[in-house]
Amino acid sequence: MTRTPEEAVRGLWRTLSARDYDGIADWVTDNCLYMDMPLGPSLSARGPVDIAKRLQVGWGGLAAYENHDGVLVASGDDVMYEHSETWTFPSGEVVTLPFATVHRVRDGKVSLWKDYWDYGAIMNNAPASWVESLATADTSWVYDATADL
Repeated sequence: MTRTPEEAVRGLWRTLSARDYDGIADWVTDNCLYMDMPLGPSLSARGPVDIAKRLQVGWGGLAAYENHDGVLVASGDDVMYEHSETWTFPSGEVVTLPFATVHRVRDGKVSLWKDYWDYGAIMNNAPASWVESLATADTSWVYDATADL
């Protein structure tokens, strides 16, 4: 099946909104590079398994997560997606975060994914227990992408 870059990006984000970690592999390449830009390239993840582990650090303990669709602009294999995410914590806090995400698509799958967002917005509004959990989170997914820039 051949997907357009737009279809690949929208499919990935539908899968992410459902927190279908196993389904990520259907939408990203085996060596897809995920970079959470506020944290820098040294805390990146590569490949669907490690990307899923990385996302679970943030989303795993949430009571709910939802991606809100937004503007998507494509130029060939490059896709920019402006969207927002609502994070609902078990203790009741709700934070909506605006994102700009850059994707590169190869053969119908995302091969590069860079998230740009305000890290301070989550750190200043998340419950202390979630922030503290980051100190003991699984870091087996860490890939230093500094040389890949």
